[in-house]
Amino acid sequence: MNVSVPGAFDLRERLGSGLFTRVAGPAGPDNRARIHDTPGPRWFGPDRPIRTVHGDASMFIGGLRALLLQSLHPLAMAAVAAHSGYQGDPWGRLQRTSTFLAVTTYGTADDAQQAVDRVREAHDRVKGTTPTGEAYHAADPHLLAWVHIAEVDSFLQAHQRYGAHPLDATGCDAYIADTARVAAALGVTDPPRNRSELADRLAAYRPELRATQEAREAARFILLHPPLPWIARVPYAVLTANAVSTLPLWARKPLRLPHLPGIEETCVRLGGHALITTIRWAIKPSRPVAHTT
Repeated sequence: MNVSVPGAFDLRERLGSGLFTRVAGPAGPDNRARIHDTPGPRWFGPDRPIRTVHGDASMFIGGLRALLLQSLHPLAMAAVAAHSGYQGDPWGRLQRTSTFLAVTTYGTADDAQQAVDRVREAHDRVKGTTPTGEAYHAADPHLLAWVHIAEVDSFLQAHQRYGAHPLDATGCDAYIADTARVAAALGVTDPPRNRSELADRLAAYRPELRATQEAREAARFILLHPPLPWIARVPYAVLTANAVSTLPLWARKPLRLPHLPGIEETCVRLGGHALITTIRWAIKPSRPVAHTT
């Protein structure tokens, strides 16, 4: 008697489709087709490191790390808490962010510029005052620079630890230089273009960083109360544990995040590699675009 059981291909399709829908949203397939199939020049050619980093499953860890690190700037966190709706619509925020990254990394130059213009218009409307009376404006180049460097550092750190093809020293600098093009288009003044400049900029921001109540609430939401079915909580916990493990100690302490020497370097990291390998297997690589020059 023949018994029909789902094969590895069917399992891969189900996992990949579920992950893609979560990250890209219901419009994901249409957006992917437009981004990859529309002919025309791109900001970045197929050999650029930004494509290597942003196309790898390690971004799942890098994205979580970026959110935690970005929350340490009180003005940036106040803007997020008041205007982003991250608790009411976390998946919508993730989907908008992932679409922006995809368009600027892989889309045509015209589509990338339009995506940047929409973000700049949205940033211009986000302004207000923190509970302590400090004014913030999301279009402020200083705040934009913090969000950018926290994001780039997180994506790169995660890729170098969990990526399928970690970059060499030259590639790391080239990745930072690639992201600087997008940052400058968004309004960041003189974004860092290599690892040395990135490290210097991170150090320069440290006196401004602290964990506000909003930051700790965001960390609790991200780490402990994700809007996920219970079946997905274990793999998500592996992602968050690895995101936390890549943060420097100076960033963990104000957010009251644990430091577990030994365990992080063994159990946590091994679990992270296994999960990212599974995600990479489930998500098919992007198709080549029609034109890249």
